[in-house]
Amino acid sequence: MPAAAPLSRPILAGVVTALVGFTSSFAVVLTGLDAVGADAAQAASGLLAATLTMGLACVVLAWRYRMPITVAWSTPGAALLVATGTVEGGWSAAVGAFLVTAALILLTALWPALGALIARIPPSIAQAMLAGVLLPLCLAPITGIVANPWGVIPVVLTWLVCARLAPRWAVPLAFVAAAAVVAVSLAQERAPFDPGLLVPRLELTAPVFTVGALVGLALPLFIVTMASQNVPGIAIMRSFGYEVPWRPAMLVTGVGTALGATAGGHAINLAAISAALAASPDADPDPKRRWVAGVSTGVTYLVLGGFSAAFAALVVLAPVAVIPAVAGLALFAAFGSSVQQAIDDPGERLPAVVTFLVAASGISVLGVSAAFWALVAGLLVRTVLHTSR
Repeated sequence: MPAAAPLSRPILAGVVTALVGFTSSFAVVLTGLDAVGADAAQAASGLLAATLTMGLACVVLAWRYRMPITVAWSTPGAALLVATGTVEGGWSAAVGAFLVTAALILLTALWPALGALIARIPPSIAQAMLAGVLLPLCLAPITGIVANPWGVIPVVLTWLVCARLAPRWAVPLAFVAAAAVVAVSLAQERAPFDPGLLVPRLELTAPVFTVGALVGLALPLFIVTMASQNVPGIAIMRSFGYEVPWRPAMLVTGVGTALGATAGGHAINLAAISAALAASPDADPDPKRRWVAGVSTGVTYLVLGGFSAAFAALVVLAPVAVIPAVAGLALFAAFGSSVQQAIDDPGERLPAVVTFLVAASGISVLGVSAAFWALVAGLLVRTVLHTSR
């Protein structure tokens, strides 16, 4: 029998999973929280809350079920926050929407019919809505080159070279390049720096519930999180031979979302793309030992939570357009995948295009954001086109 791989291998796989997941998308999370009305302290608190809750969820699920189950924040959900912008009632209403999203995730675990209802939304419509939400963010690197070429071009070039040589690390290393740009900018300006910005702290906000935030933010956030994270996450784990227990996973992520909501955490869910880093044979040849990678991922997230304030401070101090460029680069792959799935079926293409255009328009009608109206428009067009004559 071949010798077992050292236990350090799945531990390292978990560390890599957390580092790639965090550094690839934390800028999107901070940008989203800022867009819906959070100030710098509240956005930093939201990043800390999401990091801690997904770390704890990883440890609980992986340890309990002896599977490399990993949990992440909802990156598409954070992009949705950017597209939605400030809702009726401001930041407090956004926090209320986060709590409603948590309740819907919990309801999915307790009432299977809700999950079945979400599954009935055509994938082309859901992915077209996501693509429309992502488009403005994905344009940021392009517009940033014009707005601040000396700051953004090094970031884009770093990403491009690494996408060729080390694709997994392309976005994290682009963030490293952005950090270097920030350091050079601060050195040139000799701006004073408050060390207190590096201390992580939770800022609690009393929730407010408004119709505009519930319909225009909570509902689309729930749908995007389920359709673009939880469902693909289950499929990816199944491809490696793991049947993730649906109800416990939704209970844990729903409770985690609820616990983090008043501190600014928007949503956590099963990891999708990064799930393969902990669940594949690269983590450990023995499938029965890969659960260690899931626990390692969670512990690493808990450690990264201690540095969340420093990452948030970096975003605050960055020159114009630099951090949005990193966030846009982080979403290129998700945007491409969403577009492909949206238009893959010729019979679903026209409703998907309408959904995409409405979502990308950024319109707000009756205080409700474009993401909701994109779903309505896409489903309406699809119903008209597919109704039997």
